Amino acid sequence: MLKSKYLVKLVSLSLAAAGLTLSCPSASLAVKEGGDKVKITLLQLNDCYQTSAVGRGAAQGGLARVSTLKKHLMISAPDAIFVLAGDTLSPSVASQLFKGRQMISAWNELGLDYATFGNHEFDFGPFELLQRMKDSKFSWVCANVTDKDSSHSFGEAKPYVIREIDGVKIGIIGLLTPDTTKQSRPGPRVEIESPIETAKKYLPQMKADGAKVIVGLTHLSIEQDKELAKAVPFDLILGGHEHFLINAYAGHAPILKMGSDAKFLGKIEISYSLKAKAIDNIAWEIIPVNSEWREDPKMLASFKSYDEELSRELDKPVGETGSDLNAVQLSNEKEETNLGDFVADAFREATGADIALINGGSLRSNQVYPAGQLKKRDVCAILPFENPIVKIEVSGKTVKEALEHGVSKAGQADGRFPQISGMSFAYDSTKPPGSRVSNIKIGKEALDLQKIYTLAGNDYVTSGGDGYSMLKGQNYIIKPEEGRSESVVLLEALSKGNIAPKVDGRIQRLNPLSAGEKEEIP
Repeated sequence: MLKSKYLVKLVSLSLAAAGLTLSCPSASLAVKEGGDKVKITLLQLNDCYQTSAVGRGAAQGGLARVSTLKKHLMISAPDAIFVLAGDTLSPSVASQLFKGRQMISAWNELGLDYATFGNHEFDFGPFELLQRMKDSKFSWVCANVTDKDSSHSFGEAKPYVIREIDGVKIGIIGLLTPDTTKQSRPGPRVEIESPIETAKKYLPQMKADGAKVIVGLTHLSIEQDKELAKAVPFDLILGGHEHFLINAYAGHAPILKMGSDAKFLGKIEISYSLKAKAIDNIAWEIIPVNSEWREDPKMLASFKSYDEELSRELDKPVGETGSDLNAVQLSNEKEETNLGDFVADAFREATGADIALINGGSLRSNQVYPAGQLKKRDVCAILPFENPIVKIEVSGKTVKEALEHGVSKAGQADGRFPQISGMSFAYDSTKPPGSRVSNIKIGKEALDLQKIYTLAGNDYVTSGGDGYSMLKGQNYIIKPEEGRSESVVLLEALSKGNIAPKVDGRIQRLNPLSAGEKEEIP
């Protein structure tokens, strides 16, 4: 386990990587002193997309290791509350085949208590999520996602739950980012209300139900979490959405996030004073999930049927690469990569479009593929969303707007960063967003703002996803229902022969490192 002294160093590093600051001086917040104490323990994960271990040599994560760790922790805290702060049904290679069934099975086996929705819970549409909810032995908790027709919570999820430990009631409310309407596929009948207004509505009810400790189980951006904590008197926020460790503070609430894919498990201890009728201390520990924790054989056995079915389908060779392919998420969300070039080229060539633009955040496997054989598993990991590839007509003016949007957060890792084909441009991130792009060429010709070009991209981006609103509503040449999925197009490109893509400079950054800007640490 991490000792608290080392813990703070680790979290500070993660926050620096995200451009954030550590709001708390240590991993323990002393609030008040009281009499007899009740200890409340919560165990937290978020953004966990697969059951297996991840990283080189499967060195991190793995829900079979989490099972062993959880059993160890519950020896001293048998009433520990195990929560998931959203995002598990998608995206992953396995979820393309099972639509998240394998994750629900794993959480059931692990003894998860509560989960809130993440944006990716809606990737397969609301009907599939409803089916997964029916299969769940744990409770889904989310207050601000409702059915427009009935105004009831979506899928009969509970807006909040009250859990009692040694006479002290803990209220847990779930909240999802409204950005889900742009980031996923909740459908027209699902409404996502303001997290702040929803929390203000329900907190009096929670307190009327006897809750002495108020916990937000959220899937929001850190900025949204901070706004929530300043506006609503939470005691603690356990969040998700970002894929790196976060230890922040706003209002009077710690905000904790545990990265992704179960690389770390959060253990949070709340000390409640019965005499003072108030929290007197909140302490937390971030525990690495690694090979020090033996894999639970029972959990491994529960994965077996899914793994076997998946391997039969995905362990088939589909091509060869003569160069390493950069699928690291941080790279594809910040700069031109050889994989981004190759995928964008494949989309453009498959549709016969003049140009192609994809959001860097759609390239997801977060690893480097060494030169050699590629399997179908690799392709599905790189492009797990199965969005159809479409072709639209856009003006040169719209192309420029799209590129300006794509680099509007340049220097940060952001899913909107454009990977492109059939065009080139330069940008200067020292200039204000909206005026950063220059020297745009379509092929070898300068961009004509009045000319109409054809653009290939996934349906997510051309429908306005990742903020590409300027592409929404354009005339379709290849409609979503006519387009082939991302992974199918990439598989076809690989089937044409061996590849060896290289970065060719189609995106040029004019200022390699802006004044005061820090490179992020993956």
